Amino acid sequence: MNDGAKMPGAGRTVLVTGGAGYVGSHCCKAFHSAGWRVVTFDDLSRGHRELVHWGDLIEGTLHDHESINQAVAQVSPDLVAHFAAVAYVGESVENPAMYYRNNSVGTLNLLDAMIKADVKNLLFSSTCASYGVPAYLPINEAHPQAPVNPYGWSKFIVERMLEDYGQAYGLNSVALRYFNAAGADPDGEIGECHDPETHAVPLAIAAAIDPDGMFTVFGSDFDTRDGSAIRDYVHVTDLAQAHLLAGEHLIANGGNHVFNLGTGTGTTVFELLDAIEQAVGRAPQRIVGPRRAGDPPALIASFAKARDILGWAPRMSGIDNIVRTALAWHTRKG
Repeated sequence: MNDGAKMPGAGRTVLVTGGAGYVGSHCCKAFHSAGWRVVTFDDLSRGHRELVHWGDLIEGTLHDHESINQAVAQVSPDLVAHFAAVAYVGESVENPAMYYRNNSVGTLNLLDAMIKADVKNLLFSSTCASYGVPAYLPINEAHPQAPVNPYGWSKFIVERMLEDYGQAYGLNSVALRYFNAAGADPDGEIGECHDPETHAVPLAIAAAIDPDGMFTVFGSDFDTRDGSAIRDYVHVTDLAQAHLLAGEHLIANGGNHVFNLGTGTGTTVFELLDAIEQAVGRAPQRIVGPRRAGDPPALIASFAKARDILGWAPRMSGIDNIVRTALAWHTRKG
């Protein structure tokens, strides 16, 4: 900066667990751009080394007490941003042990390492799956939490741990319950690459580009405007900005907080496919299958609390922009 003024995060350090993953890597970029020192902690089991562009990488696992204890103590971060987790709903039903071990027990090990090193500020990547089937829309933070799968329960358990650690040990935390993360970095440096891929946007893009591709619409008889399920897609760059704002709020104010991250509007599956057809110039090939067990007709967030307290708004989350950035990343990585 020409005037010599310091960037807001200058002199601060964030340790990002799972920073080699989809949302985690975008958050690393946001913190780095704001002047923070960024250190990623990842075992690369589901993350990607090539997504670590900002700061150092410590290869380690939350299951190894010595590994995470040493990383937290050596880095001595002002803030830990915790993304390391497994996040496939279907897989969680088939293998709940993996989900409780990775998401719940792994986080417990991280919290203990933080308390041991006197690191007291944590951002937690939570999920709207902790709400279960919505009782009303839009869903606000006061909505009852009643998960319907082990993935949602594994995140819900962590939220309970954060409250208890806050009361007992003075751990400050923010749990960010986001809805459907989508899109890619507008600069094209990082994006979404899962194996297997289960997210609707990249799957539908692949079905539009690949002559042999096929996209399955799970249910066309929901009580929605076109019969397909409605989801609240929020751009991953907007999510990253929310983490930055939440981290700054936590350091300034302490406490234990939860915020929804969504757009307040929803897109049906058929509307998503229409947007992809407009962007690609060819409609995704599709078949209509039965509803998946536990799939609600609509999931839409209220982000009023994040707006009022953090000053956050989903500025990049229009479905056309989500599709445009996701398509650019998909085309770039081939």
